[in-house]
Amino acid sequence: MTQVLFQLTFPLAVPFWALMIFAPGWSWTRRIVSSPLIVVPPLLVYLALVIPDFGGLWAAVSRPDLRVLGDFFGSPEGAAALWAHLIGFDLFVGRWMYLDSRERGVPPLVTSPILVVTILLSPIGTLLYLAARLLAPARADRARVVSLQRG
Repeated sequence: MTQVLFQLTFPLAVPFWALMIFAPGWSWTRRIVSSPLIVVPPLLVYLALVIPDFGGLWAAVSRPDLRVLGDFFGSPEGAAALWAHLIGFDLFVGRWMYLDSRERGVPPLVTSPILVVTILLSPIGTLLYLAARLLAPARADRARVVSLQRG
């Protein structure tokens, strides 16, 4: 069962990533991705993986010790749970990037490659997006600057 859940995790997130990367301007993308519920499918897989051994997970995370964490996450069940956790939270971060980039006017040609990096290497993708975000002030800020310049 662990193998099946592991193999199911990423495909549950793919449609949402595909919308944000390949159809960022489509009105349905915004409607779908606006809901934080898009992260629920991989997180349900996470629950299905951790509930049977919640005691082991709790022991590993409540008093972090490298050996205990390694033992738990080094097992097939722990690795599959960690994968589901990463997929769910990476999708949540990617969702924030997508929505924030649309609000700030960061071009999809900048955001889409960063989202691809985020799928594979979330911390690096997040840092790249934060850097890109600094270069694109929010639309409201730009509108205020333009109105002050005209005024």
